[in-house]
Amino acid sequence: MALESLALIDSWPVPAAAAGVVRADGTVFGTRGPVGRRFPLASVTKPLAAYAALVAYEEGAIELDEPAGPPGSTVRHLLAHTSGLAFDEHRVTAPPGERRLYSNAGFEQLGDHIAEAADIPFAEYLRQAVLEPLGMADTSLAGSPAKDGVSTVADLLRFAAEVQAPRLLDPRTVAEAMTVQYPGTKGVLPGYGHQNPNDWGLGFEIRAAKAPHWTGGSSSPRTFGHFGQSGTFLWIDPDAGAAGVALTDRAFGPWAVEAWPVFTDAVLAELRG
Repeated sequence: MALESLALIDSWPVPAAAAGVVRADGTVFGTRGPVGRRFPLASVTKPLAAYAALVAYEEGAIELDEPAGPPGSTVRHLLAHTSGLAFDEHRVTAPPGERRLYSNAGFEQLGDHIAEAADIPFAEYLRQAVLEPLGMADTSLAGSPAKDGVSTVADLLRFAAEVQAPRLLDPRTVAEAMTVQYPGTKGVLPGYGHQNPNDWGLGFEIRAAKAPHWTGGSSSPRTFGHFGQSGTFLWIDPDAGAAGVALTDRAFGPWAVEAWPVFTDAVLAELRG
């Protein structure tokens, strides 16, 4: 089955775009555009880094509630953006657990923590723990675990299938990653303003009742995933039993705020139909 709704990316005001949808059983329901082209992921790097952190947790290299990051912070705080670290600076702006302060610095400290615990550079740990086992040969990390990943739609569909039906992790661990950490915490969702609450799991943003939002108006509250400032997104909707990926080469902006929810709603409507 080819999803006709994927053709909506052809009307996006971007030089290049690729998209795909994958079912929970790994069946690719449809793709559009150059799915083998490598695009910078920006913050869509974070779910990949988070998955590697969860592998490190299951392997016993780290514990979710062990100290990591600034004083009083833990691995869990870093994954859930509640460590108190600033957005892009390694300075503390709030006590751990108090506010949802979206932080690239937090993911960089998480990567350093795992590298030290595993005695291997984080990019190499990510490759061995996640990318290689899933056959994501066109995905790489050269720089920050928060934002410097490069991948393809084809590879991210493999990752999205894994998250829906885990083989690398115990399903209970993935369920924890999809569960709100520090419920009731408010904060800013980059590009979409203050959200109260600003729900987040372990490395994955949770849609819940957020408005406005980059997913669709018909996306279930349980939808989780991430978008990136390079014009990229990955969402997983457990109620729909499917995940959507789109990568572009135009920075996030008003065009994406307008186009992405329309796209997602069309995909979900076609899946339901």
